[in-house]
Amino acid sequence: MLVVLWEHMSKVAQYLNEHLLGEVTTSGSVRERFARDGSLLKIIPDMVVHPRSTSDIRKVARFSWQLSEKGHILPVTARGAGTDQTGGAIGSGVIINMLAHMNEIYEIDPKQKLIRLQPGVTFKTLNNALGLYGLEIPSYPASQDYSTIGGAIANNASGVLSGKYGATGEWVSQLEVVLSNGDIIQTGRISKRDLGRKRGLQNFEGEIYRSLDDLLTENAQLIDSLYVDVQDNAGYNITQVKRKDGSIDLTPLFIGSQGTLGIISEIIMNAKERTADHLVGALAFRSYEALRDALDQLRPLTPAVLELIDGKLFETAINKGKKYPFYTDVLDGGEVVAIVLFEFDNHNGRAKKNIGKKIANLFKDDNDVEVALADSPDTADELRALRNVTTLTVMPDKDGDSAPPVFDGVYIPPERFEDFANSIAELEKKHHVSLALYGHADQSVYYARPQFNLTKVSDRQRMIKLLGDWSAAVVSRGGHLVAEAGEGRIKAPFVYARLDDDIKELYESIRAIFDPQNILNTGVKQSGDLKQLVSALRTDYDGGDFAEYAPSN
Repeated sequence: MLVVLWEHMSKVAQYLNEHLLGEVTTSGSVRERFARDGSLLKIIPDMVVHPRSTSDIRKVARFSWQLSEKGHILPVTARGAGTDQTGGAIGSGVIINMLAHMNEIYEIDPKQKLIRLQPGVTFKTLNNALGLYGLEIPSYPASQDYSTIGGAIANNASGVLSGKYGATGEWVSQLEVVLSNGDIIQTGRISKRDLGRKRGLQNFEGEIYRSLDDLLTENAQLIDSLYVDVQDNAGYNITQVKRKDGSIDLTPLFIGSQGTLGIISEIIMNAKERTADHLVGALAFRSYEALRDALDQLRPLTPAVLELIDGKLFETAINKGKKYPFYTDVLDGGEVVAIVLFEFDNHNGRAKKNIGKKIANLFKDDNDVEVALADSPDTADELRALRNVTTLTVMPDKDGDSAPPVFDGVYIPPERFEDFANSIAELEKKHHVSLALYGHADQSVYYARPQFNLTKVSDRQRMIKLLGDWSAAVVSRGGHLVAEAGEGRIKAPFVYARLDDDIKELYESIRAIFDPQNILNTGVKQSGDLKQLVSALRTDYDGGDFAEYAPSN
């Protein structure tokens, strides 16, 4: 098959402009702008489409499908705000930009706590609107000020509250999806009887249900073995699709699929009542043993927030002039290896006071732990500011340096955390980098942001080698490489290199059912060529693409 030649792109754009309500452009400056997302990759698209309706998306998909039937591939990539850090929001061919026009909140039903909206609505806009009714979607990621709901669903994004309230996918009720051939489907759980009717349809939807149902039946034992009770966004969420009663729901497949199975065009979500009365506190630790034991004690108490931050990150921030009163106060007693910020919600005044006493009593005789509890809104904000230390530390001051987000969002089993931390110390020595950990301790999801100068070939090679060793350290301890967001382009080669062949074949079969022409977000969630990936690395990546937004609390 041939990729559509560039000299024909202007004619393609003109044809699409004649048939769409939205706009299509092949402008070099626009294409350059959409060649980047939150990752350190760059892929220049052939054109950018700003759809104004679901019909526009359908027409673009149908056009691409018809071209592929003639042997010409025009890949289609759906994009929200472009915050994806794995390269999932860029691609050759057509970029469908949801942010421009597909950003309506159609309706909010406060009684049923349901919202119907388009994928280009940002998390901040949605939660501000829900706040008028005392509601919220609690899975908001750190990029909530500017990231979109559609992107969050496509990545099954999570955030600081997800340990208690789950990732974004758990708040999705139904989806409207444009399939790769331009047809449209509504997802939702259907009974075994209704599945029989779907199987009888003589169209692409019927073909999908027939093929998928057969695949589920043939691979039932393998699918059962894939079930885990922690978040793992690698591949496709096939374990939640079919129940023992024979009912099927396609929704879980699209959640976390990064636009490779279909393009989300409308969403129905559930919301929860917003809680305002939080107990906020912080713990400082002088040993990893004390940290391990404390986390084991805190997790069963079901905190809303449990954030772990390596003490080295505070030292970096302090050297830049930042002040953290709690951290500097506890330094008087000796070195601090880590800080843990915690919050408890759903408590009235008396319950909040009781849990505060319980935490203070847990650690009152431990010389390796110091506790601070907020006694006013001001001190609560002061402690919450501890979490934002990473904002300073992941933005290098030296020109050319960057802290790429390729080591983000790994799951480490709680019982293996100390072992993992020790292995990280070995990697630091081997690769001559700092791998200070931070993350969501209640979810056991962690990040590291080592610094490299990507203008140097040697540093790019060193980063890829470290990523290989990092991946091995995670997997060998029973962890997952993509517990947050998706594998996209960057992590996919490392994820699929460690999957069994039958699991890879299962994921490939799912994709082939929904996208037989391989036109949806080509190269994302696929093994790919590591050399080709390296060739797409941006040498100018500095992490500053969204620096105009304040950090989220």
